Amino acid sequence: MRLGELIKTAAAEGKEKHVPVIELVDGGRAVKITVGKEVPHPNTVEHHIKWIMLLGVRGGVAVHIATFDLGPTYGAPEVTAQVNLEGFSELIAVEYCNVHGLWESSLAL
Repeated sequence: MRLGELIKTAAAEGKEKHVPVIELVDGGRAVKITVGKEVPHPNTVEHHIKWIMLLGVRGGVAVHIATFDLGPTYGAPEVTAQVNLEGFSELIAVEYCNVHGLWESSLAL
């Protein structure tokens, strides 16, 4: 089995709570990722977003930009990173829900 076979996208059931939404903010100088934008994620100790990772695609290669470790929390899983997007063609966000696994989305630049 490949890791990619386990990563869910917007096509999967439960997407409203799990697919990370990527937005450019602060005039394009920052990237905001929200999990549960359409329907809030529960974020309890029993069911929470553990981490969110931001990758960029540059020259056909995935480049790690930032990782946010959230842990069990009652707060909203929303993070923002200041990013120099020069040379990137796409952004990819991956998040891990302790109950429903890995989810991803992307944003073409």
